[in-house]
Amino acid sequence: MKQEFFYPSKDGLTRIHAVEWIPEGEIRGILQIAHGMVEFIDRYDRFASFLASRGFYVVGNDHLGHGKSVTNPSRLGYFAKHNGNFCVLGDMQQLREATREKYPDVPYFLLGHSMGSFLAREFIEKYGNGLAGAVIMGTAYQPAATLDLAIGLTAAFQRARGGHYRSETINNMALGSYNASFEPGRTKFDWLTRDEAMVDAYIANPLNQFVFTINGYYNLFRGLRYAERQANLDKIPKSLPILVISGGKDPVGDFGKGPKLVAESFRKTGIWDVTLKLYPEDRHELLNELDREQVDQDLLRWFEARL
Repeated sequence: MKQEFFYPSKDGLTRIHAVEWIPEGEIRGILQIAHGMVEFIDRYDRFASFLASRGFYVVGNDHLGHGKSVTNPSRLGYFAKHNGNFCVLGDMQQLREATREKYPDVPYFLLGHSMGSFLAREFIEKYGNGLAGAVIMGTAYQPAATLDLAIGLTAAFQRARGGHYRSETINNMALGSYNASFEPGRTKFDWLTRDEAMVDAYIANPLNQFVFTINGYYNLFRGLRYAERQANLDKIPKSLPILVISGGKDPVGDFGKGPKLVAESFRKTGIWDVTLKLYPEDRHELLNELDREQVDQDLLRWFEARL
């Protein structure tokens, strides 16, 4: 059974939209999903339904600036005026706390994809205690100097133009090179997946077709910088199982290099159970790739092994 609901955001202004997929029988495990940039939680319906049919309760929310958590188009891609990144994390934690109240004794997993993987990496640094495992999917690693420059640049734009300003320059710097390896391409979103029908569905939905605000980019870069700081990595529980999973042809992760660096950063900090899995031919969206049924089964096995 699939149900939608709303709850108040940590920004004090917004009603956050969420979806839950409830199994018919016994609930064996819980998975909370953090979606990526310029998408929304219902894009995970196929995968969530698959897990629900195997006894997993699945839940996730539309982050600030995304999906049905937005009532005014001017707020698409906008987090919050103050502490936007931590508002998004707080919304995720609120959802987790409410879910735990309903199912207090069920193993609880987290999966974050793309921007959601950055949020998941921060989340396990702040709220990792009590999780049964975390999946970091379609992630990236950026040098501190690069992120500091991006933070400074977006902060300057925000002061000059306001947080709702949409900069094609910043957008091209952040995303513009992703399709380069697939040119001449059928579309400018061929980097997402080899499945053309999935690419076309993405392009057809207006909730996937907006430029992030300067406020959104500023918070995105600050969040990734936070996640990569060693002092924050050291806060992750050493017993938390982590799966880093990505496509070998994913430009977001620099074709496998980024996920390898992320997995290594977890290992270096002393986390006991860190697994890295790359699908050599897959691009950015593993759950929408041509071999998605294999990805489904691999994730299910990883969860079941840690119930």
